[in-house]
Amino acid sequence: MLTKIIKRGHKKVPKSDPSDFGSGNRSSGSVSTSNVVVVNHASRSTGTGTVMMTNNNSTQVVTSAAIENLPMLKDVAMSDRQDLFKRKLQVCYYLFEFNDNNTTKMVREKEIKRQTLVELVDCIQSSAMKISEINQEEMLKMISVNLFRCLPPGSHENTGSENVEPDEEEQYLEPSWPHLQLVYELLLRYIVSSDTAMKVAKRFIDHSFVLKLLDTFESEDPREREYLKTILHRIYGKFMVHRPFIRKAINNIFYRFIYETERHCGIGELLEILGSIINGFALPMKEEHKLFLVRALIPLHKPKPIAMYHQQLSYCIVQFVEKDYKLADTVIRGLLKYWPVTNCQKEVLFLGEVEEVLEAAQAAEFQRCMVALFRHIARCLNSPHFQVAERALFLWNNEHIVGLIAQNRNVILPIIFEALEKNIRSHWNQAVHGLTVNVRKMFLEMDADLFEDCQKQYAEKAARATELEKQRELRWQRLAVAAGQGG
Repeated sequence: MLTKIIKRGHKKVPKSDPSDFGSGNRSSGSVSTSNVVVVNHASRSTGTGTVMMTNNNSTQVVTSAAIENLPMLKDVAMSDRQDLFKRKLQVCYYLFEFNDNNTTKMVREKEIKRQTLVELVDCIQSSAMKISEINQEEMLKMISVNLFRCLPPGSHENTGSENVEPDEEEQYLEPSWPHLQLVYELLLRYIVSSDTAMKVAKRFIDHSFVLKLLDTFESEDPREREYLKTILHRIYGKFMVHRPFIRKAINNIFYRFIYETERHCGIGELLEILGSIINGFALPMKEEHKLFLVRALIPLHKPKPIAMYHQQLSYCIVQFVEKDYKLADTVIRGLLKYWPVTNCQKEVLFLGEVEEVLEAAQAAEFQRCMVALFRHIARCLNSPHFQVAERALFLWNNEHIVGLIAQNRNVILPIIFEALEKNIRSHWNQAVHGLTVNVRKMFLEMDADLFEDCQKQYAEKAARATELEKQRELRWQRLAVAAGQGG
């Protein structure tokens, strides 16, 4: 009978099944039934099903009837506290439903679990007792059962719509947050506690546990992602052995997002973690880190929902250039590769990022990419979308960039002179017109002779264009006459 129940509980396995906790192998096809926690719930929200714990070949079934008020840890003798701590953990294994239809259901039991979690958090935070290794393992199992669950389908999956902008979707808030928040707080306090021995903790917080944490970043609840961000960052800081693995796992999430789904709620939070990690990179920078920039960070400019995480992405990119200014050319060329063609809001973001990168660039790297870059900027100057044209002209408000342009004016002015003239003659927006006049005047003051040469070349080009247009009109007229005579 037990075997049937266990099999039935594993029919639909979420991305990270709590039953393989501590195995260290996320992709393993076999699941051991020793030291396993089975939770029967098949939907994204937590259910009121039975929680069955199997430890050392003994079976214990936890139902709502087993949820009872236990004495406070401080009220029992020190010799009894470890056993009571374990009993309190077992109370917290039980998963409740939180939805609009059953707000009055099992209120007492829910409150008992909440109070129990509060006490456990306080116990870890205050170092009231030294938790035994067995109870530490049990605590991490309980945390896994509560956190590593089937997430609900995303908003676009519910509606079938793939074109809804993420910021237009109704924000999802996890109904079970009153319990989940305390479980996250318990995990965080355990990780940061000075009483937690890293040699012991790393047996339970292993690669499998880290992968499940990363999977949970897909939660649509921003409160949950904020806790996950803090916890993963702390794990990265305290468990040095996990650092390469965490970076690689985050890479894989980015690759899947860029090249397959373009849907993930936690990209911004993961980039925030990476921003801090990049800031701590030692110099000279490892080749592994440079490859991460080229293969993951720069391609993150490609997906449509970039506005949701661009601020964090731009920070990571600029951190790389500030660490090693020679990477400025690589970054600029990468941005040009993914430069938007029809998305004006995305183009404004790119121009802002270009300014930040150029501010950290040196003359040699600027010279390598300036021709390709200013050809793009020339097109932006003539954009009918005034925000794009305005943002491109704002580059001349940056003293460092103006200095780089002044040093290379012989190359840059001929590239953008025509765009400046077109704006002055025909751009519909008065603000853009005024900014263009200021930039034109700046170039005139930089080098009057060069400006005059560009003006002459522009006049000659315009004259040739006018002449070609006249010739074209004459040919059409002759063809019209010939066609009329033939008729």
